[in-house]
Amino acid sequence: MYILQAAILALFLIFSLGCTQKSENSPLATSRPATTQREVELTTDEPVIIALGDSLTSGFGVDEDNSYPALLQRKLTEEGYRYRVVNAGVSGDTTAGGLRRVDWLLQGRVDILIVELGANDGLRGLAIDQMRSNLAQIIERGKAANAKVVLAGLQLPPNYGADYATQFKKLFPELAERYQVTLIPFFLEGVAAQSRLNLADGIHPNKDGYVIIVEHILESLKPLLEK
Repeated sequence: MYILQAAILALFLIFSLGCTQKSENSPLATSRPATTQREVELTTDEPVIIALGDSLTSGFGVDEDNSYPALLQRKLTEEGYRYRVVNAGVSGDTTAGGLRRVDWLLQGRVDILIVELGANDGLRGLAIDQMRSNLAQIIERGKAANAKVVLAGLQLPPNYGADYATQFKKLFPELAERYQVTLIPFFLEGVAAQSRLNLADGIHPNKDGYVIIVEHILESLKPLLEK
């Protein structure tokens, strides 16, 4: 079953990447592959963590071993947790794109689904109500598949409009409370706006930034983990 899951997941992520439109208008868009065959080689006896997201998840601008899913895998192994973390980040993805992909990603057994989506919606000024609906459906489908859902909170710079940025920020804790899922309060906590922790674009974390991000993710994730 896990071999079949791995094959389906690998083919789907390759297909998704090929169909993702990369736009110069999307600050989080890039042509970097979101996953590798190595990352989806699921073993028969390890519970699975799916990291669903955009380029902040796929790891734009850093070696694949320094993306947050790869670093998370390393930390979990070091601390004695037997989980397989799958990088399901697709650069330039929106909440709508994540919703289109999530059913495929939930094929077979998925123990934890980490959802990091919305940044591209916000940077494009897409409707908050549509974001809410897309994320709600992703959460619902994760829970229906018996996965523990972890929602990553995101924020926008104030130059995107105070009212819009406020609504955007409130969306994530509201959804987490509504569906009683684990919330990472701010995915880029301690990293956003820190030049030494980001690439030259000021948006994507560098390898040192991802180390800090994984520390925060683990704080939220550990109550859900089993040894």
